[in-house]
Amino acid sequence: MSHVAYELGTQPECWERAAELAPAQRSVLPQPGERTAIVGCGTSYFMAQAAAVLREEAGQGETDAFPASEFPRHRRYDRVIALTRSGTTTEVLDLLAGLRDAGVPTTAVIGDPATPVISLADELVVLDFADERSVVQTRFATTALTLLRAHVGRHDPGVVADARTALAEALPAELESRGQFTFLGRGWSVGLANEAALKMREASLSWAESYPAMEYRHGPVSITGPGTVTWSLDEAPEGIAEQVVGAGAQWVAGRLDPLAELVRVHRLAVAVAAHQKLDPDAPRNLTRSVILTTGEEAVR
Repeated sequence: MSHVAYELGTQPECWERAAELAPAQRSVLPQPGERTAIVGCGTSYFMAQAAAVLREEAGQGETDAFPASEFPRHRRYDRVIALTRSGTTTEVLDLLAGLRDAGVPTTAVIGDPATPVISLADELVVLDFADERSVVQTRFATTALTLLRAHVGRHDPGVVADARTALAEALPAELESRGQFTFLGRGWSVGLANEAALKMREASLSWAESYPAMEYRHGPVSITGPGTVTWSLDEAPEGIAEQVVGAGAQWVAGRLDPLAELVRVHRLAVAVAAHQKLDPDAPRNLTRSVILTTGEEAVR
């Protein structure tokens, strides 16, 4: 079994632990009313997108999400949350150093505490039980999101049950042989759709895209046709399923909590990789962390 296949299968237990941990971390996570930014790179950025929407939907305060490299340093925030599995990503470390110098309170949610981030963030939340050996992120990212989701009162034990269902049920037929996937989300699940597409690209080299569900009709639907798959991670707007099927594509409707639907996509990415005889633990051109040096860039 690959590292990524093992790790994605442990997500229900990791989510339970994160939800239990959340109350003890209340003081270092955003307080109600604080203007907050959540940052990350790659997968962590997409989790930040989802967490930002959840926090605002919960009435906790204005919340933005940014890639660490694109953080608007001219804006003022009461707190910045950095999601970083490795604790070594150059853009995150550079941003935390700048925020420290500017006096902006920061909290890093990390997988490995024995990394440079511990000297740069004001506060740490360590999810070492969700850290990973794989390059392709699964359980750390969803566990970090579960922590933030529980913190704003949007986690329910039913989410864990749905994750177990996502791991146990067979995937929709014939998906392994498809080469083009489109993922749709609404609200907080737009970030999850973005992450679903990234997983398919990383693990299986598939052509994968993602859109807010209503935006799908505004151009992207033109690529839909025989041999393609459109998967909605959340409740789909009326008429989209019929439009996809009418174009000859395969439609997959989200039935579970959107985070559990993402677990189904994790499984699909590994299955498509196997079908293509690819090793999901050795994704092309990727490393576990992006660490930039003079004249050199490692690609995550």
